Amino acid sequence: MELSYKTAEKVLQAAKEKALFLNIPVSIAVVDAGGHPVALARLDSVYGVIDFAIKKARTAAMFGINSDVMGDIISETGINGYGMLNSNDGILTIAGGIVLQNAEGKIIGAVGSSGGTPEQDKEIAEAGAHAIA
Repeated sequence: MELSYKTAEKVLQAAKEKALFLNIPVSIAVVDAGGHPVALARLDSVYGVIDFAIKKARTAAMFGINSDVMGDIISETGINGYGMLNSNDGILTIAGGIVLQNAEGKIIGAVGSSGGTPEQDKEIAEAGAHAIA
């Protein structure tokens, strides 16, 4: 199963509900496995975090791991961080990008949240991912 709009909407709705419950104005992006946007919500967040949400989601989808894990890999291995961070039109390696998988465990996309603390963004994105788990 590829990421349909209906599934992306379910992810987005669950993440939005979590953000509203926490009273955090975030932007939330859902992307397909190629990192292409499928659904987006801006909950009265500042403009700059829209791009952050998309980049966190794209990072998770394109590398197949949550965005904060990618950040750990870059910092722990000594990989040229500048080159990595500027690849693929820019990636973002802080918490808030969560991989989405289908029932068979295949990566079908990712959800990204930005506007809260990294921990809050991760919690919001995880709520979206759990909606289809």
